Amino acid sequence: MKKAKSRADLLNALAKHEQDWDIVVIGGGITGAGILLEATRRGLRVLLVEQKDFAWGTSSRSSKLVHGGLRYIKEGKISLTRDSVRERQQLLQAAAGLVEPQSFAFADYQGRKPGRWMFAIGLVIYDFLAGLRGKHYFSAQDFQMLAPHIPAADLKGGSCYMDAKTDDARLVLRVLQEARAAGATAMNYLAVKNVVYVEGQASGVVLQDALSKQEYQLKAKVIINATGAWADGLRQQQGQSARLRPLRGSHLLLPAWRLPVAQAVSLMHPRDGRPVFVYPWEGVSLVGTTDVDHCTDMQEETAITAEEVAYLMEAMDFQFPQLQLKLDDIIATYAGIRPVIDTGKADPSKEGRDHAIWLEKGLLTVTGGKLTTFRLIAQDALKHIDHLFPDHQAEQEAESLFTRPSDLANEKQLSHTQKSRLQGHHGESAAEIVQIAQDGELDYIPGTLTMWVELRWAARFEEVVHLEDLLLRRTRLGLLLRLGGLALLPRIRAICQPELEWDDERWDVEQTSYLQLWSKHYALPAKASIPEWRSPQRQSI
Repeated sequence: MKKAKSRADLLNALAKHEQDWDIVVIGGGITGAGILLEATRRGLRVLLVEQKDFAWGTSSRSSKLVHGGLRYIKEGKISLTRDSVRERQQLLQAAAGLVEPQSFAFADYQGRKPGRWMFAIGLVIYDFLAGLRGKHYFSAQDFQMLAPHIPAADLKGGSCYMDAKTDDARLVLRVLQEARAAGATAMNYLAVKNVVYVEGQASGVVLQDALSKQEYQLKAKVIINATGAWADGLRQQQGQSARLRPLRGSHLLLPAWRLPVAQAVSLMHPRDGRPVFVYPWEGVSLVGTTDVDHCTDMQEETAITAEEVAYLMEAMDFQFPQLQLKLDDIIATYAGIRPVIDTGKADPSKEGRDHAIWLEKGLLTVTGGKLTTFRLIAQDALKHIDHLFPDHQAEQEAESLFTRPSDLANEKQLSHTQKSRLQGHHGESAAEIVQIAQDGELDYIPGTLTMWVELRWAARFEEVVHLEDLLLRRTRLGLLLRLGGLALLPRIRAICQPELEWDDERWDVEQTSYLQLWSKHYALPAKASIPEWRSPQRQSI
């Protein structure tokens, strides 16, 4: 594979105004990527810019679930659930190996809410909306086989249902890959300094390269603000009032051997009745999530708080008391900010998760919504501007989201799981990734489901600007390995430094910066600051 057009070449083309743009999309998360793909497939000339790295914000820090929103049925949001489960089913088919089925188990204890029959009714509706049928309820004995290590006392049985999971950052990258193949341009570390208005209407942008600080001014027929939880920033520059309520969701990652779950285990938190879960992800166990107002500076990278650590550990101790989990078991943490529309509810968890679209002075803002429905959100956004492009109104809903991945049938050295992973994560590039692998690079990196060759490919072809891009988003090693992968950095350096064309000084600077970032935002807060989460009875066990 030839290297894609270099960053310098793309910036030079912007400086020379070599192309007129129909749409400039601001924001490199899943919403922006989805709009880029849908608009480009309609024959429009589209540029996406992201001030940091692709998927840097919410789209690499979600709960990584592609789900229909079972709880929305209780809230009466049947249409949102219907759309979500149908998109989930399409993603499972179109992106197999990247979006994978995940069974959820929910224990039914005497005296605990919700009861068996209330939950069963919800599951029947849930499956009906997705066109599925299946057994949901299991006896106590059978359920303990599905979800070992949960308390047996007062267990009446339990329910199981299917949803799906993904690597959220890789999903963004896969959508961007498809968009570029269709003719789109997407650039990271290129910030919008301001939106240009002519006669009161948005008509262009002033961009600034985060690396060189050089500025570029572009014209476009439409400017789309797809910056998610940060969307109010651009809107308020033009005098609009804030409409978002940023909510933080934080997560823990533990070794699978310390918190072994074959199914996802979901429960209602003993403190406030909020849903909490743990499920197997990328070789570890992922615990989430909190749902609290995020009141700190939105420009600062977020991190879990000591109180949130205690909250999640309390839930795990409540559901798995025999495991006696400790803070030292935690490999890493992460926190993301949800773009939720503010309706003034006292409880953050009661706020709706629907997306919103506002057209204000020619600036189209798209925010809110769910990871699962990103394509529907993109299509809805484009309907608001169809009238501006009368020659490009062909409906695209029937088109498959992803093109067929490259064939790996003859790659005998790969297991079925490895083939599926490469095809799902990399699509048409899967075969080329196998071809560039050097000795031992098709092996898994210990403690993960990532192959060494994925590092080489990302460093060579996937617009890595900083080491954190490589270890937190192109791969997820910074979440899956203790201390952010410190022990493996010498081998990672041997593979990636030549591909990145960094000299020793540049690598050392990047490594120091990455480890400092990891310690501040992905490690535990100071242990002394974390409240005790165990009840006095369990502390004495």
